[in-house]
Amino acid sequence: MTSVMKNTDLPPSREPVILSSAGDSSIGQSLTDLIGNTPLLRLSRVWPQGNLYAKAEWYNPGQSVKDRAAWNIVREAEKKGELGPEKVLLDATSGNTGIAYAMIGAVRGYKVTLCMPASVTPARIKILKAYGAELILTDPSLSSDGAILKAREMYAEHPDRYFYADQYSNENNWKAHFISTGPEIYAQTQGRVTHFISTLGTSGTFMGVGRFLKSKNPGIQIVEVQPDSPFHGLEGMKHMESSIVPRFYEDQFADHKMSVRTEKAYQRVVEAARLEGLLVGISSGSAIEAAIQVARENPDGVIVTLFPDSGVKYLSEHFWSDTLE
Repeated sequence: MTSVMKNTDLPPSREPVILSSAGDSSIGQSLTDLIGNTPLLRLSRVWPQGNLYAKAEWYNPGQSVKDRAAWNIVREAEKKGELGPEKVLLDATSGNTGIAYAMIGAVRGYKVTLCMPASVTPARIKILKAYGAELILTDPSLSSDGAILKAREMYAEHPDRYFYADQYSNENNWKAHFISTGPEIYAQTQGRVTHFISTLGTSGTFMGVGRFLKSKNPGIQIVEVQPDSPFHGLEGMKHMESSIVPRFYEDQFADHKMSVRTEKAYQRVVEAARLEGLLVGISSGSAIEAAIQVARENPDGVIVTLFPDSGVKYLSEHFWSDTLE
């Protein structure tokens, strides 16, 4: 399996290490060494007819796929001298990237300021505050776009104070997946993957994994998944036609484009818990719905998707109300 994102050639930090039972830190790991190399799970009850798999990204220490991008953005900024103790790490987020920044900021010694929609789940706000991040809550009706505009405004007013990570434009976002997630999927399937399906937020996972897999085999089909309308309940996902489009997203890159209804995604989240024992997030429900459609049309394929995070942060969502009472 590919080894990724180690702490070599980085400035010294106060980052804790994971000790062995003997207490010898020289053979332990630092927290960021645990980012990546997540399991690939077969969804044998959701789709028993064939080969349908998902990357379990909550195995990352910040419990989401966004650890990969956030760490690559931070480590590259450190290498270039753009981020140091005198700078505040600033970015817009719908939650998971912010959690990754806050976790990494805590262990690397940075203050973190995050702009995010006021409509995010209470659990996310509590997690971010627990890590010590400063939160700027923005108009929920503007979704993540409102947070982006606020972060840009703050950076324009105080460029010397902030390192603006800008996950929606930073090339190190998609590159994180080109050097880690993509190689992991290819190795874990022994090169047999035929389709990769990804929901769109920043589009970093989609573009990075897709580019890597295409570099190994141009015949691998890359499928993007978006909400079916501008007004949706799929937190963290973007409806590109009505949103600020991430700079590195390529509209013509996907071999296939799919859309998912919010209610169908919610249904798939519940099914994943009840059938597979997997408590996953809302975007994972969208990924399941799209992946099943692709698997149905390609019964001999090896279909791989990605579950960005667990469902723990979403238990306050209304669709769980009837099932949890």
